[in-house]
Amino acid sequence: MKKPELLAPAGSLDRLKTAIAFGADAVYAGGEAFSMRTAAKNFSEDDLKRARELTLSQNKKLYIAVNIIPHNEDMKELPAYLSELADLSPDGLIISDLGVLSMAKQYAPKIPVHISTQANNVNSETFKMWHQLGASRVVCARELSFDEIREIRKEIPSDLEIEAFVHGAMCISYSGRCLLSNYMAGRDSNQGNCAHPCRWNYHLVEEQRPGEYLPVYENERGTFIFNSRDLCMIEYIPQIVQSGINSLKLEGRVKTEYYVATVVKTYREALDRYFENPETYQTDPAWLEELSKVSNRHYTTGFYLGKPDETAQVYETSAYVRTYDVVAVVTGYDETTGELLLEQRNRFFAGDTLEAVVPYMSSFSFTAEGLKDIDGNAVDSAPHAQQALRLNIGKQLPPLSLLRKKRA
Repeated sequence: MKKPELLAPAGSLDRLKTAIAFGADAVYAGGEAFSMRTAAKNFSEDDLKRARELTLSQNKKLYIAVNIIPHNEDMKELPAYLSELADLSPDGLIISDLGVLSMAKQYAPKIPVHISTQANNVNSETFKMWHQLGASRVVCARELSFDEIREIRKEIPSDLEIEAFVHGAMCISYSGRCLLSNYMAGRDSNQGNCAHPCRWNYHLVEEQRPGEYLPVYENERGTFIFNSRDLCMIEYIPQIVQSGINSLKLEGRVKTEYYVATVVKTYREALDRYFENPETYQTDPAWLEELSKVSNRHYTTGFYLGKPDETAQVYETSAYVRTYDVVAVVTGYDETTGELLLEQRNRFFAGDTLEAVVPYMSSFSFTAEGLKDIDGNAVDSAPHAQQALRLNIGKQLPPLSLLRKKRA
């Protein structure tokens, strides 16, 4: 049984570095055009080159999203962009549109093609058709169950890979094919510019009673009837592997480095432990606890165990649950003094109880005693953005490790 790939989001070059440091096998990113996440920082041409150099040097894979649903005007600049990507030679292009696929075969013929979840891939005939058209991987729509994925795996060519989302935000529309944002806010979700109106607060008004709000809400502020919980499959690693999924995809190109670090680290540990000994594998409750420390809308198993019921929605609020803040990132280590070199992210104080989030290690708590500025002077707090600091915690941590503090 081959270990599946762990595929992480990279909304920026810093997040790409974090994903690799914390154990991702591959990352997916978008350029400044033709990508479904315009809210992410995304990658300039130079950034994409640096990303490719980094992934090659670390023996990791880089996939580039070209997965908007384009109109004619979008297609005019696509040949030049695909030619640039051909020179970059990433490990795959994520595509959702037949016209883009046709152009990719013409202008970047040597780059493998992965079919995006935006193509609504829910049956084996669709998978096989994409394979006939030259795709090497198809990303499942989020609306598939384990039983359906296993059936698809049996019916498609053995060399066609299956990728599936296992963690992150869910959409009320089939794999993100949504017109609600465009209609209500003039922002086209199929062009990567979704305003997320499914997270907004709604009241029900009957046609013959304008202005009269009917009492369907959960509290005095209304109800968020379209607001899905986030997907989390950390407790189902054996089922994921045994269903035939080749790549476990983590959602979150607009999320923070802290989110990427925590989610990648947790799924990396779970996957590795399963493959150490599948016979004795057990889910560690600490994994779900760890994933609860990043921003989330509470968790659901989505469609994996069957069609979700009413408990898959969050009716009270569209806000994320946030219980921790990152206060510093480790930038280095002074072997002479035994001090970590830090860069501040949020204000914290000497004497605070902090937790370290470290690649390939369990998180642990410590007290921030002996906090110093970069020149070695004792300080009581770190109030300045990106302030350079020193802190001795009695051990060395690798660069990009994160220090977090529980919210009051």
